[in-house]
Amino acid sequence: MSHTPVNSADPQTPHQDLHSEQGALRGEHPGRSRNPVIKVADLAWLEFEKPDLDRAEVFARDFGFAVAARTAGELWLRGTLAGSPCMVIRRGRASRFIGPAFRAAERADLDRLARATGSTVRDIGVPGDGQSVALLDPSGLPVRVVHCAEQLPALAEQEPLILNFGTDHRRTNATQRPPREPSRIQRLGHVVLETRVFARTLDWYLDTLGMIVSDFLFLDGQRGRGPTMTFIRCDQGSVAVDHHTLALHLGPGTGYVHSAYQVTDLDAIAAGGEYLAERGYKRSWGIGRHIQGSQLFDYWRDPDHFMLEHFADGDLFSSDLEPGWAPMSASGLAQWGPPVTRDFLGTSPSPAKLREVMTALRGDNELDPARLLGLMKAMSS
Repeated sequence: MSHTPVNSADPQTPHQDLHSEQGALRGEHPGRSRNPVIKVADLAWLEFEKPDLDRAEVFARDFGFAVAARTAGELWLRGTLAGSPCMVIRRGRASRFIGPAFRAAERADLDRLARATGSTVRDIGVPGDGQSVALLDPSGLPVRVVHCAEQLPALAEQEPLILNFGTDHRRTNATQRPPREPSRIQRLGHVVLETRVFARTLDWYLDTLGMIVSDFLFLDGQRGRGPTMTFIRCDQGSVAVDHHTLALHLGPGTGYVHSAYQVTDLDAIAAGGEYLAERGYKRSWGIGRHIQGSQLFDYWRDPDHFMLEHFADGDLFSSDLEPGWAPMSASGLAQWGPPVTRDFLGTSPSPAKLREVMTALRGDNELDPARLLGLMKAMSS
């Protein structure tokens, strides 16, 4: 997470054209908890299981990760910035996402969280050692909150290119030839999760982990029923942090949608994408620039079909910024770039997807026929 002190003397609102055309209406969700248990500082890492760690490592290096540690049963991946690893992949029978780990601001937060939730603080084997509290969110997804005793040291960075802008000539008598190499990952930025119990899951992350909403999205004609997607950031007061560390959206599935990793700049995204394409990996969508969060983006599928994003130049918000409200639509996902793909939206029909929808419609959750039709309309608009 980036940390940028800001001047909070004049708090901005969405109506000052900062990040959303609309603010909240009277009585709508405030986007934060009045008295959260703790306030997490950032995402720490994501946890996966995969049967083939060798194949996972090949893709990881091609995508731009460095290896922090490797054993017979675990692969820890990292970026160039000092801090915790980005991802742990453990050997398992099938490829699956286990859950996210969030970083506690201080060690005492683990004790406070354990007391409030009836959990236990346990040691965990990570590079640098650490302790964690294991929880379940309302979707049933395992969530860790961790505190690591030591940070991994920084690695060599992929330097940004020197650019000329109009009459601002910073580069003369020199050419630009970005090398065709992996986009060197700097850090984990965010994870997007799907849930059938959106409202309960949102409130859990706000009440338990102290996160705050940057933007809400709602379905056309259904704003009165509440939002169906939200972009959530960590609360570090006047320190500006990523527009979203976590995004949640209502849907028939439960769990991982994609995760995003920061790289240096647009050239790193583009050259790294060429490198991936030459090695036969599948681009899901990109390159473009998002609306919520403003990131430059490029999405790829790994050999196990998990979606990962390279991003750069994201928005940074301090805690005094109000949530924005906007209609949910496929065309509202990007300011520019190629048309959003069915692969990215997850709208390609399949027997597994149909079973997922039917199971959700029969279950005790927030997905009913009206919500489902609204989501389908949004993803085609």
